[in-house]
Amino acid sequence: MNQTTAVPIRPLDAPPKRPPAKWKKHLWGYLFLLPAIGIFFTFLWLPIGKGIVFSFYHIDFVKGDTFVGWDNYAKVLKDPDVLVSVKNTLYYMLLGLVIGFWVPILFAIAISEMRKFQGFARIAAYLPYVVPVVVLYGLWRWLYDPVGPINAVLTRVGFDSVLFLTDKAWSMISIVIMETWQSFGSALLIYIAAVLSIPRDWYEAAEIDGAGVWQRIRYITLPAIKNQIVLLLLLQLIATSQNFQTHYAVLDGGPNNATLTYALLVIRYAFTRQDYGSASALGVLMFIVLSVLAILQYRMSNRKEA
Repeated sequence: MNQTTAVPIRPLDAPPKRPPAKWKKHLWGYLFLLPAIGIFFTFLWLPIGKGIVFSFYHIDFVKGDTFVGWDNYAKVLKDPDVLVSVKNTLYYMLLGLVIGFWVPILFAIAISEMRKFQGFARIAAYLPYVVPVVVLYGLWRWLYDPVGPINAVLTRVGFDSVLFLTDKAWSMISIVIMETWQSFGSALLIYIAAVLSIPRDWYEAAEIDGAGVWQRIRYITLPAIKNQIVLLLLLQLIATSQNFQTHYAVLDGGPNNATLTYALLVIRYAFTRQDYGSASALGVLMFIVLSVLAILQYRMSNRKEA
């Protein structure tokens, strides 16, 4: 007796079984993301949206808001302090690049070339980053004092005393030096991680071929961390364009508006003049410029991944 195995055949008119939709497949993941998305929307995008709306209103908490159209933008663009703050901000960003940007790169390369005490050097370089800003401001005010330690050393070696905080030529430079000392440790960690990810075989092969320290840095280290340098360059430009805390706490924009940055002017409009509509207009203009920089950073990141 012949035994046959019956194979079930799907009827021709039966619809094929569809795989579950992607949103159903990742439903639990989306549910876990909901709290973070809610916080992100509430404390970031909602204030941004309200700031754009407020920029077209005269804000009055007693009599109520009044729609003024583009008057706030016309008002701030006619304010001479806006031009001064833009120039100071660009000068501040330039000083940050010239004075501070190369410092973490230099320290990361120097630490990576050390044969001993690398761990101690990393900790020592990062420690200024954890100093509270209140202590930092008090420390540097003492260092910059006309009879402080820095001027004491300058006068001892034959130079004149420098009025770091009251001289317009030195005030912005003094702030950049102070911030570089305090904040370069965070960028240092990124550069050190990038340098340590470079295969050691490259350095060993270069040493066998007779390459010295400077040749290894020029032809191996710097090209290998080029992407990190470009990324942190854009991040520093964005961060310095928004910074106002040090300028406000140390000199409050002085002397004679020499350290008045764009972000500090926004704070003055909002909390000193209580002109929240004009402050919102200034914030929207800054938002547009920073959005362009963010898009540039995103495209460069995608190009790096490709």
